[in-house]
Amino acid sequence: MTQLSDLGEFGLIKRISEAITLQNPSSLMGIGDDCAVIAPSLGMRQVVTTDLLLEGIHFDLTYCPLKHLGYKAIAVNLSDIYAMNATPKQVTVSIGVSNKLTLKAIDDLYNGMLLACERYGVDIVGGDTSTSMTGLTISITAIGEALQDKLSFRSGAKPNDIVCVSGDLGAAYMGLQLLEREKRALANQTEDQQQPQFDGYDYILERQLKPEPRADVVEFLNKIEVVPTSMMDISDGLSSEMLHICESSNCGCRIYEEKIPIDHVTRNMAEELSINPTIAALNGGEDYELLFTINQNDYSKFQSTPGPNIFAIGYITDKEKGRRLITQGSNNELDLQAQGWKAFEK
Repeated sequence: MTQLSDLGEFGLIKRISEAITLQNPSSLMGIGDDCAVIAPSLGMRQVVTTDLLLEGIHFDLTYCPLKHLGYKAIAVNLSDIYAMNATPKQVTVSIGVSNKLTLKAIDDLYNGMLLACERYGVDIVGGDTSTSMTGLTISITAIGEALQDKLSFRSGAKPNDIVCVSGDLGAAYMGLQLLEREKRALANQTEDQQQPQFDGYDYILERQLKPEPRADVVEFLNKIEVVPTSMMDISDGLSSEMLHICESSNCGCRIYEEKIPIDHVTRNMAEELSINPTIAALNGGEDYELLFTINQNDYSKFQSTPGPNIFAIGYITDKEKGRRLITQGSNNELDLQAQGWKAFEK
């Protein structure tokens, strides 16, 4: 069996590059020189995002298959591009690899990345490889493009805009809770006894291990000629992202608990673990759905044209009215609080 040490850095790069075929006309040159060469389309604006995934912080190889991890690493970066109402075109991939990983493991990781890139029409055009002393490190930079007047920022929400969200929320968090529960349960069992209890929970496991960026939502918005007044993806939980939009747009909001979309599998897992499903939706994160605001005059376009599941969950207010969650049944108003993932906190 070939070891990474036998192949060497340049051998590994050659192996990776041989599996890549460029798909986009704007990708003039990919891996093979000091830089990639990209030519943006005439009249377009480029958008760029970078994300870092660290073993032990963002993923656990105990239960995260490397092919799924590779797919997810690409997907979460593409989600940021779609959150600008833009289309991803290229990515660069940099990895730090510990000596515990085999060449097959690296192949699995990149096969997952290539699968995501093929699905979303994206080219891998460069990156870097290095030895890591602290486990697997993955850094992805994604590059996309959009017409200037189609870009959506966090800062454009206005009072009376409708707050919308795609898909359902809380599933990825409940999938993570299930994985962690089974990891603890199996820790003291022998290898032949280790049978995780995942029956009936495929949906939330896939939402955690293999999320899909919402390209279909951006395509639908373009089809019905709606440009969101603000938009971002939900990586840290609905509360956190809604507060980001309110802060950037200098506004308030009213979000209705009863309108927040939550799948029945998510509710079942939450009930089993004695977790309030609304808390999971508000603070769980990693759903990678799109949260956006639209002008009231555009709302009828969503109702008249078939498309992906998009839910109106509230509206934007003046800043002085605060950022509130309206509870189900009692109609109490609670302050929205960002209790999801916070880097650098103990």
